[in-house]
Amino acid sequence: MSTQERYDSLSQQKLARVGSGPGKSRGLWASVREIASQREMLALLIRRDLKSRYKDSALGFVWTLVRPLTQLFIYYVVIGKFLGAERGIPEFAIFVFTGLTAYGLLSEIIGGSTASIVGNSGLIKKIYLPREVFPLASVGSALFNFVIQLLIILAATFAAGSFPATGEIIYFLPGLIVLIVYGTAFGLLLSAVNVYLRDVQYLVEVLLLLMLWASPIVYSWSMVKGIVGEGLALDIYTSNPITLAVMAFQRSLWTAGHGIAEYPSDMMLRLGISFAVGVVLLLVFHRVFAKLQGNFAQAL
Repeated sequence: MSTQERYDSLSQQKLARVGSGPGKSRGLWASVREIASQREMLALLIRRDLKSRYKDSALGFVWTLVRPLTQLFIYYVVIGKFLGAERGIPEFAIFVFTGLTAYGLLSEIIGGSTASIVGNSGLIKKIYLPREVFPLASVGSALFNFVIQLLIILAATFAAGSFPATGEIIYFLPGLIVLIVYGTAFGLLLSAVNVYLRDVQYLVEVLLLLMLWASPIVYSWSMVKGIVGEGLALDIYTSNPITLAVMAFQRSLWTAGHGIAEYPSDMMLRLGISFAVGVVLLLVFHRVFAKLQGNFAQAL
């Protein structure tokens, strides 16, 4: 077949729309169906993300634990020992590492998702994929690292004779779901905005640092209550989904605090409300993402 014949053959083919196109957006369920049809690609992106982090590294995935363990050592020595925070918190190391693990999951999802579209600009400009798979790949790799850290916590509690085999473990799953929902929601929003305003990823780093110290990780919720008292300020602090998720992890995994640590009496209700708000944000932020994604290739 000659070149002209090939051109003639192509000109007779019907055009099929790929993606939503600029100025148009898909609903969440349509996006879910499209992502499900590309699940093999999503799994491939997750594996690529994990492998690329530790490529040519002798220790490989061991580096996943270096940062949280380093933070744990600093907080335990400086805040626990030097500042005496551990005096009122039994098994302070497990208490801190539990909070760091919960916060680290959210931080890694949001941080990785924010840079995911820009980081895959070469792929986005060459082929069409549902754009959501890129921030979702960051969610998947963050969950993988989270599982490794969770195993470390369980091993530490077993070694300390305080394995979390109690009824309080019921708080773990709601706390985890809240982290995933909020991380995915803000990851979608920030990844899209970052395409058009590259300063966003640096602003996110600063905000994540502030949220770390605004969460009850190296101090307990009862300490905040003792300072601000019972009132609107405490309600606002407690209703923060990050605060709720961190406390849910501590309540379920830090068994040394059972009967000693103080938590909100309506904690499960607050987690349910936080989850509902997170789902609404996920729907809204996905709508924004869908509106913006049509021009990603041009902006990149």
